[in-house]
Amino acid sequence: MRGPHNIWRLVRTGATLERTGAMRVVLEAFRAPAGLRFAARLLGWPFAWLGLRGDPAMPPVTRALTALGPAYIKFGQILSTRPDVVGEELAAQLRVLQDRLPPFPTAVARKMIEAELEVPVDRLFAEFSEPVAAASIAQVHRARLAETGEDVAVKVLRPGIARAFRKDIDAFYLAAWAIETLAPGARRLRPTDVIRHFEGVVTGELDLRLESSAAAEFAANTARDPGFRVPRPHWFLSSRNVMTLGWAEGIPLGDVAAIRAAGFDTDELGERVLRLFLNHALRDGYFHADMHQGNLKVGADGEIIAYDFGIMGRLDAYTRRVYAEILYGFIRKDYRRVAEVHFEAGYVPADRDIDEFARALRSVGEPIFGMDASRISMARLLAYLFEVTERFGMETRTELILLQRTMVVVEGVARSLNPTINIWKVAQPIVEDYIRRNVGPRALARDLAQTLRVVARFGPRLPALAEAALVRLSQPRPAPPPPSRWRWPLAVALGAGAGATATTVGFLLGG
Repeated sequence: MRGPHNIWRLVRTGATLERTGAMRVVLEAFRAPAGLRFAARLLGWPFAWLGLRGDPAMPPVTRALTALGPAYIKFGQILSTRPDVVGEELAAQLRVLQDRLPPFPTAVARKMIEAELEVPVDRLFAEFSEPVAAASIAQVHRARLAETGEDVAVKVLRPGIARAFRKDIDAFYLAAWAIETLAPGARRLRPTDVIRHFEGVVTGELDLRLESSAAAEFAANTARDPGFRVPRPHWFLSSRNVMTLGWAEGIPLGDVAAIRAAGFDTDELGERVLRLFLNHALRDGYFHADMHQGNLKVGADGEIIAYDFGIMGRLDAYTRRVYAEILYGFIRKDYRRVAEVHFEAGYVPADRDIDEFARALRSVGEPIFGMDASRISMARLLAYLFEVTERFGMETRTELILLQRTMVVVEGVARSLNPTINIWKVAQPIVEDYIRRNVGPRALARDLAQTLRVVARFGPRLPALAEAALVRLSQPRPAPPPPSRWRWPLAVALGAGAGATATTVGFLLGG
């Protein structure tokens, strides 16, 4: 699938980027080497007439991706979670990408449901509406269960969308390969890793069983959270291409005027959104990574209702402890401890100067804590922190970047409800409670007990494992085989062939 037949797709993509003016913006955002910029513009310009025009009212990049279709829209949305790759400015532009597309016919949706669930729609649902929302991957219908009368949301994948996405992803991989081959200086951007991340996210969204599983896990984790509710999936009415959840009835969290008119305390709602997110990230290590106003409602009883679980974030127990200690250190202005945590976790290479790193961290924290309460931002702190750690050699950690991006969104939601919210005042008791429970003697005892349980499970096998390891160590290592006389001629031939192919592809990829 990732062969030369995808070249036309990339030519059309490059031509659209050039025609809409997005090519220059993208190259600058990715800090592309000068040679790659020159080649892309020089080779892209003659093909610009082949590009899609898009909506001139949109910003260039948003205009180009919207014109290119669902896979490109979704790619842009996911790139918005990676400011470390595209830069803060372009990431902010990509966050406003909307994937609202015309719905496909209800009759087609009904046929897909019947094919998936092997039961006529009229037997499953007493009512089945026209689409109430349509996006790049799926559309949603409101329905009523025939057996219980419960209102539910039925999400149905677009026909043929999985195959269409696979074709575009194959073209993206070809583009990444061409960039890494023809512009070695651009390898620092890790284009193949970016495409692999995109493929992983989209693969999850194209199998609605995985989203149903995410909804079920999230609902179980948060069942005891006061003032929060997650619609539960109906497993017997869900499959790869169909997902059925309880209906989320309420006021969209973005409609602040309607929320106030209904008598709800918007200041309290803003604080609750932030508390919930921090609890989910620290306590559970599993959080809604697309927690914007469009995915949140306020129910009649004042509960915050979350839905759309296509993008979820996960933090392992160790990363949560590191993240909490970093936040706790900043709250206490203990920059030396924050520096030590980074070195202990291996985030910063051991050969760097810890005192110099601590001073750099102070330059991050002090200006933010000196701000007015309404301007203090945990998301800004994390963004500045990543800038400093990058200078000291810390490698990009995708899970923390996703956490920071979600923090930006959640803070925006909280401030839209409560413009004067003090982010640190809300966060401090949650972080301190987590530290009490997970750092210190009690946590050490719990870790040791878990370690002993793991060792005990392997108890019957430990003697055999130890014996096998000792046998391997006692045996002499075999001598390496002599180099083949054909090795260097073959390498030269393969290198020449690869170079010719890369040159040809690079010329054709122009845009």
